[in-house]
Amino acid sequence: MNLAHWLMQTAAHSPAAHALFRGTEMVADYQRFAASAYNVAGWLHDKGVRSGDRIAIYMKNTPEYLMLLYGIWAAGAAAVPINAKLHAREAAFILSNAEARLVFASPDLAAGLEGETLQTGIIGARGADIAAVIAHPVPAVDVVDRTPDDLAWLFYTSGTTGQPKGVIITHGMLMSMALCYCTDVDTVSANDAALYAAPLSHGAGLYNLMHVRAGARHVCPASGGFDPSEILDLAAHFGSVHMFAAPTMVRRLTDSAKVANAKGTGLRTIVYAGGPMYNADIIEAVDWFGPVFVQIYGQGECPMGITALSRADVADRSHPDWRARLASVGRAQAAVEVRIGGPEGTPVAAGTQGEIMVRGATVMPGYWRNPEASAKTLQDGWLMTGDMGSMDAAGYVTLKDRSKDMIITGGSNVYPREVEEVLLTHPGVIEASVVGRAHPDWGEEVVAFVVGDATEQELDRLCLDHIARFKRPKAYIHLSELPKNNYGKVLKTALRTML
Repeated sequence: MNLAHWLMQTAAHSPAAHALFRGTEMVADYQRFAASAYNVAGWLHDKGVRSGDRIAIYMKNTPEYLMLLYGIWAAGAAAVPINAKLHAREAAFILSNAEARLVFASPDLAAGLEGETLQTGIIGARGADIAAVIAHPVPAVDVVDRTPDDLAWLFYTSGTTGQPKGVIITHGMLMSMALCYCTDVDTVSANDAALYAAPLSHGAGLYNLMHVRAGARHVCPASGGFDPSEILDLAAHFGSVHMFAAPTMVRRLTDSAKVANAKGTGLRTIVYAGGPMYNADIIEAVDWFGPVFVQIYGQGECPMGITALSRADVADRSHPDWRARLASVGRAQAAVEVRIGGPEGTPVAAGTQGEIMVRGATVMPGYWRNPEASAKTLQDGWLMTGDMGSMDAAGYVTLKDRSKDMIITGGSNVYPREVEEVLLTHPGVIEASVVGRAHPDWGEEVVAFVVGDATEQELDRLCLDHIARFKRPKAYIHLSELPKNNYGKVLKTALRTML
C-alpha cells in the first residue's frame, strides 16, 4: 500500500481537522493538505514523472515540505529528502547519484544549485514556483498503487568517512517503523501536535507518518529550525507536543529552559536519538521537564527501528539497575530481532561485547546501486550495524561505540563513550569527545577533546577515581566547540586530523 493512502484516509474521515502550521498560523486543514498532495501528484504526472522516478526535496522545514512529500508518493514516485544544511555541492552529488528527475528547493538553496552541473530540473528558482505546483488544479485522480517492497524514501547517510550512500527505504519499511512507534515508543492521537525542530529530511520527517495517520497537527517553527525559546513557546501554545531531538538539542533545550525558569508546559514526548545521550544530561533533563523522554536507536539502514527505551525506563530511579538501563538504548522493537555477534556474527553470551546485528521488517533491502556495500552490510539476512555493544539478560542493549572508533591500547580495548561519560560528570565540562592517537609502544593512546573550563588536573583525578588507569586520557585538548556534521554528530575524523 502506498503511504499516501494514510493521508487520504485521514482527510476523508476528518477533513476539517487542523493539519499544517507555520508557527502558530494554520496553513491547511486535512482536506486542503490532501488536495495539495493531489495537486502535486497531478503536476508531476503532467511533467512525465512515473512510478519509481526519484524526486528530491532540498528545503528547510515548512508545511509545504509535507505537501510535496505526499504528492511525490501519491504520484508513485520516490522522495529523496536532502538536508537543507548541506552545501550545494553535496546536494548535487546526491541528485546525481539518485538520478533525480526534479528537485524542489527553497529559493536560496535553488540559487546555490544553479552553480552546479546537474541533469535534474530545479523547481524553486527562476520563476519555477513551488506554490504554483501545490496549487496546480487537477481532475479527480487516484493514488498510484505501490507494493511494500517499492522505494518510498531514498535516504543518504551523513558520509562522515566518505561519500554518502543511498539507503533504500521502502513503503513497507516505513509502515513497519510507524506501527512499531505506536507499540514500542509512544501513543498518538488527534489531539497531539508533531513539532518539527530537527530536519524533515531525517528522523523528524519520518515521524510525520504516524501523526498523519492519527490526524494530529504538524507544526513547523517559523524560524525553520531549532531555537529553544521558540520551541518552548510553541509547546505552551499547542499543548500535547511531540518532537524528535538529537541529544545536543536536548542539552540546549534544558539549558535554555533553566535560564528562563520554564518547565516545558505543553511538551508531552521528546524522542531522542542520533548520537550518544550521556547519563548526566538525561538525568538533568528528566529532573527539569519530568517524564517526557523516550529514546530510540536506529540507523538509516533500519530507520528509527532497532530498539526503544521507554518513558518509564528513562524516568525510573527505583530499579536496582536503573543507571545501567538509562545508559542503554532499550530493547528490540517489535518488528525486529537484535543480536550481539562475535567476529563471525555468531551470538555471544549476555553481557559480552560485540557488533550489534538486526533483522526484520524495518531493515533495508540494500544500498542504492551499490551491491558491494550491500553485501558487506547485509550478511545472511542480518544488518551489520558497525556499532559495538552488549545485551543484558533482560534484553537491554547498551551501545558502546562505532567499531571503527574503538581504541586499542596495549592490547586492551577502550570504548570512547565510557571515558566521555566520566568526563561529562564534571560540572566544568560542556562537551567531550575521545579518540585514539598512534603511539609507538602501545599502538594507540587515549586523547580527550574537551569544551569547558575544567583543568587537566581535575579531569585526570576524576578519571583515576572512576575508570581503569589504562583508559585514562593521556592528553586533554581544550576547544571552543567540537566539530559536527549537519546532523549534529561529532566528527571524530576531524578530531583525528587535528591530532
